[in-house]
Amino acid sequence: MSREGKKEGSSKVIFVIIAILLIAIAAGVTLGMSKAKNDAKQEITGETNEGQTPVEEVKTIQTYTGTDRPIAVMIDNNVDARPQAGINKAYMVYEIIVEGGETRLMALFKNVNVDKIGPVRSSRHYFLDYVMENDAIYAHFGWSSFAQEDISEYKINNINGLYEDGTTFIRNNARVAPHNAITSTDQLLASANKKGYRTTSDQRSVLKYTTDEVMLEDGQSAIDVKIPYSSYNLVEYKYNEETKRYTRYSKGEKQTDWSTGDDITTKNIIITFAENYTLPNGGVYGCQELKNIGKLNGYYITNGKAIKITCEKADRTSKTIYKDLNGNEIDVNDGNTFVQICPINANVTLAAE
Repeated sequence: MSREGKKEGSSKVIFVIIAILLIAIAAGVTLGMSKAKNDAKQEITGETNEGQTPVEEVKTIQTYTGTDRPIAVMIDNNVDARPQAGINKAYMVYEIIVEGGETRLMALFKNVNVDKIGPVRSSRHYFLDYVMENDAIYAHFGWSSFAQEDISEYKINNINGLYEDGTTFIRNNARVAPHNAITSTDQLLASANKKGYRTTSDQRSVLKYTTDEVMLEDGQSAIDVKIPYSSYNLVEYKYNEETKRYTRYSKGEKQTDWSTGDDITTKNIIITFAENYTLPNGGVYGCQELKNIGKLNGYYITNGKAIKITCEKADRTSKTIYKDLNGNEIDVNDGNTFVQICPINANVTLAAE
């Protein structure tokens, strides 16, 4: 074969090799594009290459998380104490009647950092039942004689402003005492550590939270909720359909946060009807007793609807179990909760608007 023939044959071979390489590269690009399309389809539709639906990502409860031990703080609810600070960051707030038809709040904090909480007020003995069922450290500024006795008897880990060194609770000069004692979670934790209190907890929450939205389809309308604690002390909640939360009012005024000015709101409301009466040795102010042990009636309210429930507490240290009328523990929306423990004959109204 001539030199020219060999050269021509060699060129054909090189051309064939180049063509094969180009085809292989094109096939690889096409395969990659196809895989990318399939991956995108899977991300959008949830379908795998085999047409199967993958297991959904497990949602976790946001309201009650971590191993931090809860801190329960007694909050003043007198008109001279408003606006209060830090309530919106509490996972639960209990409101119970005290002397003279007034109420006091107990806010519970867990796994949050709150710079300003208060005004902090004195303890009442029946609030201890809810301290214990939440496995909480109890912060208060003063106490009734009944609370002092029970704190000692039940060995409650407590932080009392009467005996602190002046760094745990600070008096705010913009208000008059006793409506001006302020604290924070950092200050309370520092005191708890100094006292040697346990600051972690593995106990489950009192409420049975769920990540699935609870709608109470069979419940009655509860757009406007009114809870009278006395003839002059009315608590009211108004539902906002856009935010799916309730705005809180007390004695005819919307309640806001001292620091931020934000409205006080809640996702859930639990009402418990419990008998209260003045203790024979209740002193000049008429300290109250609360019959909260046993099976009590109430409501669970969320997303503009309400159902009747029972509130069952076996003894002072055990957790309250909230059940529907079929005897099943209720699911509670993942969000903060106000627990309104009101007089047994309170004329609570649930309105459509």
